[in-house]
Amino acid sequence: MTLDLAEIARLFAERGGVAYAGEPVSQLEHALQCAWLAEQAGADDALVTASLLHDLGHLLIAEHQTLSRSPTEVGIDDRHQYIAMPVLRGAFGLEVREPIRLHVDAKRYLCATRPDYFARLSPDSVRSLALQGGPMTTEAARRFADHPWSGDAIRLRLWDEEAKVAGLETPPLKHFLQTAARVMLH
Repeated sequence: MTLDLAEIARLFAERGGVAYAGEPVSQLEHALQCAWLAEQAGADDALVTASLLHDLGHLLIAEHQTLSRSPTEVGIDDRHQYIAMPVLRGAFGLEVREPIRLHVDAKRYLCATRPDYFARLSPDSVRSLALQGGPMTTEAARRFADHPWSGDAIRLRLWDEEAKVAGLETPPLKHFLQTAARVMLH
């Protein structure tokens, strides 16, 4: 099954109001803020779309809708960066999918290569980092940096960490779905 824009809008409408684990925003607010930060930084449509959809895996995991605590608080790495890949494969190219798939590795990379980055992580991001394997080794960081989509994944990850501001005004979902429509596979 491939998600189209109507299905993505439905997912956000039905599940986007769930709290973004351990943060003062909902899943939808986090997605909109991340996409808005990308747009404000002059990212192309593909990277803005990846920023909007980077945590779509959280919305696809039905159990997340009923948890009273963050999965990290109970020791679960939900591997959300991979969950959405099968349903996005038929809708978007690598320029959207790869930054999504790599955004967790980008966090591990940034923690290994930028000492100040770890201090910016929220408590939930620190817990998930430990579950995701911790900061990369020097060799793993070198391999990640050589990946063709690592630069976009790093940019997305930096916006991801900033996109947790309670009450921040952003354009609506419809605005970013119009951006996504421009990069959909036809």
